[in-house]
Amino acid sequence: MGNARLESIHVHPVKAFRGTAPGEAVVEPWGLAGDRRWMLIDDGGKVVTQRQQARLALAAAELLPGGGLRLSAPGMQPLAVRVPEPAETVPVEIFRDKVQAVPAEDDAAHAWCSAYLGSAVRLVHLDDPATRRPVDPEYALPGETVSFADGYPLLLTSTASLDALNALIAAGDHAGEGPLPMNRFRPNIVVSGTAAWAEDHWSRLAVGDVTFRVAKRCGRCVVTTTDQATAGRGKEPLSTLGRHRRIGGKLVFGQNLVPLTGGTIRVGDRVEILA
Repeated sequence: MGNARLESIHVHPVKAFRGTAPGEAVVEPWGLAGDRRWMLIDDGGKVVTQRQQARLALAAAELLPGGGLRLSAPGMQPLAVRVPEPAETVPVEIFRDKVQAVPAEDDAAHAWCSAYLGSAVRLVHLDDPATRRPVDPEYALPGETVSFADGYPLLLTSTASLDALNALIAAGDHAGEGPLPMNRFRPNIVVSGTAAWAEDHWSRLAVGDVTFRVAKRCGRCVVTTTDQATAGRGKEPLSTLGRHRRIGGKLVFGQNLVPLTGGTIRVGDRVEILA
C-alpha cells in the first residue's frame, strides 16, 4: 500500500450539479471547503437531486471568491449568485434529515434553476455547517456534522475498484454500457495505487497530513446509472453491483469518510492506511 496516492479531488458546490476538480482543497470538519453548501428544494422544501432530475448532471456550478457561485447549463445564460447575508432560515428536508437553510437572496437564482428544470425550485445555502446537520448518529462520533452531501462529509473511491467493476460489467448482460467513468459515483477523493476493493477493510487513513476515519460503505442509488455527460440513464452499474457487491442489503461502491483533523490535501499526496 506504500504506492497509494491521491489521484483526484472533486468539489460539487451545488448538490447534484456538475462539480470541479481542483488540484488541492481545504478539509473542514463537515467536508471539503465549498462542497455541497448549496442545493435545490421543491415547493415542499424537499431536496431535488439527479434522482428526480437527471438533467442536473449537465448543469455546472463553480465557486466564486467568498463562496458564491457561477451557474451554467445548456441553453441558459451563466448566472453569478452571491452568498446570502445572514437572514431568516427556512426548513428543508434532505432525505430523512430536517435542516434549516437560507434561500438565495436574488430571485433570479430561483428563476434560473426553475427555468432550466421546467419546474419550480429554490436554491438554498447552508449558512452554518458546524451546527445545522449532524451526521447519522448510528455512525457518528459526538459533534460530527455534514454539509448537504448525502450523509457524510467525504466520499472516497479507488481507481482499482472501478477497474474491477468495469471488468465485471464487461462480462455481464450490459457490457455495451461500460466502461464507466468515475464521475458516475460523484466522489470527493479518488485514490490510486491500491488493490481492488481494499477500501472495504480500512477504518482510518491519512491523505497527506490530514487524517480521516471510515464511517461506513457507500450504498449506491439510481444516480450512478446517469451518464454525467448526456443525462441519459442505463442499467449499470447497479445491475452488476447487485450481483457482486450487495453487502448488508446495499449495493456498495466507495467509503464514506469523516475528517479527524483539518488541513489541505493535494493531488499526488501520499495515502497511508492507518488501521
